[in-house]
Amino acid sequence: MSASTETVLLGHGSGGQMMKRIIDDVFLAAYGSPELAAGNDAGVATLPPTGRIALSTDSFVVTPHTFPGGDIGRLAVCGTVNDVATSGAHVRYLSCGFILEEGFPLADLRRICASMAATAREAGVAIITGDTKVVERGSADGIYINTAGVGEVPEGIELSGSSCTPGDVVLVSGTLGDHGIAIMSQREGLAFSTEITSDAAPLNHLIAAVLEAAPHTRCFRDPTRGGLASTLNEFASASHVMIEVDEERVPVRPDVQAACAMLGYDPLQVANEGKMVAVVPADEAEAALAAMRDARYGEQAAIIGTVHELAEDALPSVRVRTPWGATRVLDMLVGEQLPRIC
Repeated sequence: MSASTETVLLGHGSGGQMMKRIIDDVFLAAYGSPELAAGNDAGVATLPPTGRIALSTDSFVVTPHTFPGGDIGRLAVCGTVNDVATSGAHVRYLSCGFILEEGFPLADLRRICASMAATAREAGVAIITGDTKVVERGSADGIYINTAGVGEVPEGIELSGSSCTPGDVVLVSGTLGDHGIAIMSQREGLAFSTEITSDAAPLNHLIAAVLEAAPHTRCFRDPTRGGLASTLNEFASASHVMIEVDEERVPVRPDVQAACAMLGYDPLQVANEGKMVAVVPADEAEAALAAMRDARYGEQAAIIGTVHELAEDALPSVRVRTPWGATRVLDMLVGEQLPRIC
């Protein structure tokens, strides 16, 4: 059987020779970190003897597995790197767990692993441990991936969505809605005049640059499922404030805006996988913006809103000021706009 026609078999999850072969030929061949090569049940990593670590885990079930701008492997690395980085941590190590369906092409698995390895190198992190399970045909959709990440949090860094203060400024690192519309267009066979690509990207270096320029940054959050709307509502609720967004300042690609209008979506509620929201003190906003725009993946960053004190008896909320001077409430998404988006 040629390498291009090989598929995942139940024996690849058996714990025996076939499992060792897929680990050696696919996973070790792709990642190759010394910790992973040791073959232990846990990868032993060096972290500072004192201080704090940040740990996050996420699972990825996106369909289709490959889409314009990325694939499930790139998404799995970016998603966890970005989650850990929002704490201000220096992301160091990742684990990856695979649930594979019997019959999944090994050529596709190798391609996904190569994508993960390339993305990990870009982010400057190492994949040091993992796990593989194989389930019967029809029990999964080809491949699911879980990644966990760990990093150390420097002394003095205290970032939290509950730290937003009236007068603070809200920034986003680039155009919104790209990932969600890219997945939708592939899934539904929608054709646009230009190809809309996912924004999946590791943003740990961008976050580090913003923290250096704006050391009193209140918080970061990657606006994935639920988009900017969910992120800002989470901030408003945690900090007991009102956040106002200037709709004209929010960067959205014209083709994404048109697609949202056609599909009846609000681009502020559409998922992103390579954008970051930051809340910073007003006197550090311009420095934070400049740092974002100088960083890779932040060239289209913008200041989009401000944090306000709540009026008496008012509830935390997010409001959008329209180009016509009116305001509308920006609610969190209710239900699932697009299942299996990540």
